[in-house]
Amino acid sequence: MKPRGTLFGWLREAPRASRRSLLAASLGWMLDSFDVMLYAMVLAYLMKDLGMTKTTGGLMGSVTLVASAAGGVIFGVVADRLGRTKALRASILIYSVFTAACGLASSVPMLAVFRVFLGLGMGGEWASGAALVSETWPAEHRGKAFGVVQSFWAVGYAAAALVTAVIYPWLGWRAVFFVGVLPALLVFWIQARVEEPAIWREQKSRMAETNRPSIRSTIRGRLLGTTVLITLMNAATLFAWWGFNLWIPGYLSLARDQGGIGLSPRYMSALIVFMQVGMWLGYLTYGYISDVLGRKKTYMLFLLCAAALVIVYAGARAPVMLFFLGPFVAFFGTGYFSGFGALTAELYPTSIRATLQGFTYNIGRVVSAAAPLIIGSLAQSKGFGTAFLLVAGAFVLAAVLWIWIPETRGRQLA
Repeated sequence: MKPRGTLFGWLREAPRASRRSLLAASLGWMLDSFDVMLYAMVLAYLMKDLGMTKTTGGLMGSVTLVASAAGGVIFGVVADRLGRTKALRASILIYSVFTAACGLASSVPMLAVFRVFLGLGMGGEWASGAALVSETWPAEHRGKAFGVVQSFWAVGYAAAALVTAVIYPWLGWRAVFFVGVLPALLVFWIQARVEEPAIWREQKSRMAETNRPSIRSTIRGRLLGTTVLITLMNAATLFAWWGFNLWIPGYLSLARDQGGIGLSPRYMSALIVFMQVGMWLGYLTYGYISDVLGRKKTYMLFLLCAAALVIVYAGARAPVMLFFLGPFVAFFGTGYFSGFGALTAELYPTSIRATLQGFTYNIGRVVSAAAPLIIGSLAQSKGFGTAFLLVAGAFVLAAVLWIWIPETRGRQLA
């Protein structure tokens, strides 16, 4: 093997099939982020045109997250039974079509229906993409590979901010959603270029000759307890992330007499894009650190730093202060997500890996679905400062739960 020589030597030396699976999952996750965050970017304007309160605006976000939880579980099973790439293509197509449909909504109930279907595709993309990447990258690079995948969420979020800054002043919020159909084009490339992982194909052949092991027979004893803890931990981190990030654009855009900062759409978008630089670096950095220090220490470090920074951010009102704090909040407040796919991949066998990755991640989404509604309601009654303190508390709770979650770094997939 040639010496690596550079920071990304491991990526260049990987087989073509591994790089393609990584690119497919990364682009799928980027476009997932792009589509779902378009709602957050235009939330303040939706509230005005459709007559929504902060509570209703948060409820729409919660509806999407509940649907994404169902999508993650459903597509996890599909990925285990029919293949990772089939599940990935279907999920991308669903969330693309229904993002565009949101631009046709003329009432809150109609918007809710479209957000439900968007959520189904959104949840399915993570479950299928995580299994695809975990099964095509070795243990020593798995954390870094997931770091690359997760970093594309920041790219999608920034793209949503840029599209909003350009399209909204020109054509309005409906046209912003129409742009969200473009990710559907990725489906054709995945179908033509991305293969199913060899380990999944081998497992499928074995299962054709024997009975597929049940989840109950595999998840019991200590592993059952670990699964419960991982699900709770992920619920706390997702509660914090969605409670904070879904409301940040609205918080920055709303007038000061409504508890916001009162920024123009373009200045708000600029702050969001700058935050994504920190988010992108956080995702990538986490992957490298966790492959060296381990999943547990790195996760806890990021969560505790995130809690402290959210408290500082909640107390800042000057736009300049928020501009410089944003990337640091995003770095620690999102980077830890790079570790979840590697952790769950290293715990569960191939026959049920995608199912349980989808379950542990997306049951957490069910709990976190309350976050946009709760944060919106708190912001309505107590102000955004108090609401964001609850976000910090969720980060601390997640860090505490890690005390009982085992270290998995270096485990080979079974």
